[in-house]
Amino acid sequence: MIAYLGLGSNLETPIEQLRAARLAIANVNGISEIAFSSLYCSPPMGSQVQPDYVNAVMAIETDLLPLELLTTMQHVENEHGRVRNERWGARTLDIDILLLGDKVLDLPDLIVPHYGMAERAFVLYPLAEISPDLDIPKYGKLADLVACCPLDGLERLSDAA
Repeated sequence: MIAYLGLGSNLETPIEQLRAARLAIANVNGISEIAFSSLYCSPPMGSQVQPDYVNAVMAIETDLLPLELLTTMQHVENEHGRVRNERWGARTLDIDILLLGDKVLDLPDLIVPHYGMAERAFVLYPLAEISPDLDIPKYGKLADLVACCPLDGLERLSDAA
């Protein structure tokens, strides 16, 4: 199954955090990297008293079950110093499962497609960079979502990590 992951960091050298996370994810048994977007800088959601984020989207192929993938991504976050203190707070690494093929899931610990992704420039623009023709379950064509989504301060920093 093809899955899309959103990666973000705004603490402890965010670009290096995303580079290390990319390698850690690609080295997981049952996961193969397909594509990795450019890096983007975006203002934080929630409290503005924190550094800007560096974001990217990674496409993978995986044979892990959805909750196995979630547990694995949480393990990668933890290995990179992730501390869950406050919602939308500063963090060393955040990995969100955005899409899992054409699955629609509403589980206590996992909602796919990721809630809010259709309005978030830091998700939509990197996703469109690597899969412009994507059709997102529940939301429709990615190109239409991007066309309706303002940049909200999003800036492309560089090519893939």
